[in-house]
Amino acid sequence: MTPNATVDFGGSPQDRPVTTMARTPSPRPWQPAQAYALLRSGELPAIKVGGRGQWRVEAAELEGYIQRMYHQTKNFVAAHPFGHGQE
Repeated sequence: MTPNATVDFGGSPQDRPVTTMARTPSPRPWQPAQAYALLRSGELPAIKVGGRGQWRVEAAELEGYIQRMYHQTKNFVAAHPFGHGQE
């Protein structure tokens, strides 16, 4: 395997157990800079592999992160209703 080779898990990107951020399904909920900030902060669990240190994210971790964000958003909206009491 060459140093820059990508492991092919087969199937579509959504079906791969581990993927690069560039291969996450579109539309992506973030810009690359946002994704890397999440990775480096540890908020989105991932690993660095290879000589170039490319990030890899398990599909389950990505889905878990997205579900946590849905839950946090739902709680925020419930605690901060738009237009409540303003008429």
